[in-house]
Amino acid sequence: MNFFNAKTTWSNAEFIIIKLCIASAYILIGSYFHDFFKDYYLPLFIIFGITVIWFVFLWLKKMTNRA
Repeated sequence: MNFFNAKTTWSNAEFIIIKLCIASAYILIGSYFHDFFKDYYLPLFIIFGITVIWFVFLWLKKMTNRA
């Protein structure tokens, strides 16, 4: 059985646990390496902005194709 080919479905409520886990890891990493990341705020904000726009575009495209 190939682990990466397994298909699963998740409800929105089940994603809350995954999102909380990832968010808490980001907060821990960010607080521990604060001095390291302070020099990279601008590139990180640029990457964040591009990926947010890209994600919203893909999400809207998927929602319009579904209807």
